[in-house]
Amino acid sequence: QVQLVESGGGLVQAGGSLRLSCAASGSFFSGKAMAWYRQGSGKQRERVAAITSVGSTDYADSVKGRFTISRDNAKNTVYLQMKNLKPEDTAVYYCNLDPSWPIFWGQGTQVTVSS
Repeated sequence: QVQLVESGGGLVQAGGSLRLSCAASGSFFSGKAMAWYRQGSGKQRERVAAITSVGSTDYADSVKGRFTISRDNAKNTVYLQMKNLKPEDTAVYYCNLDPSWPIFWGQGTQVTVSS
């Protein structure tokens, strides 16, 4: 079954750090651009970071300088290192292709940043 599974979320104080992981099953995602998205309560889902198959990256203005996306193609895993977290970063974080495919939205992982 082709799927994406996110992990690594949690509760952290403002200024703290978290590292999210997205494990891709199978080889379908190999060589494809991937991205992290998030959806806060009452907000639309937004793309926060993306990475191409060769490692070029792109970030939303709100996370530039604080978040770093990376991938390990050998492990079929995409990471999101988040530093200097802010309460406004509180959301459910998802990974998907870039652009996203509706069938690959998973459960996501909750990130909560307390002030």
